[in-house]
Amino acid sequence: MTHSLSITYDDSVLLGLSLTREEFEREAPFLLAAKLYELGRLSSGKASELCGRSRVDFLLSLQRIGISMSNLRPEDADDEVAFARSR
Repeated sequence: MTHSLSITYDDSVLLGLSLTREEFEREAPFLLAAKLYELGRLSSGKASELCGRSRVDFLLSLQRIGISMSNLRPEDADDEVAFARSR
């Protein structure tokens, strides 16, 4: 089942952001997906699906908005390093 989300905005939002309507409507889903990914609420695959991009494009676009490609918490990263060293 799919769902749709509607956001109401006026021209002042577009003017404030210096974006066209098309640019804003392409950027908004990406920003939502990126934030949910950053918070660890979505995987990179699900986040890329949400904003209609490939996973690689999604991950490479994160740097543009200051979000790390990796959403591992420090303790998770330590576990990954320990696992890799045990091999």
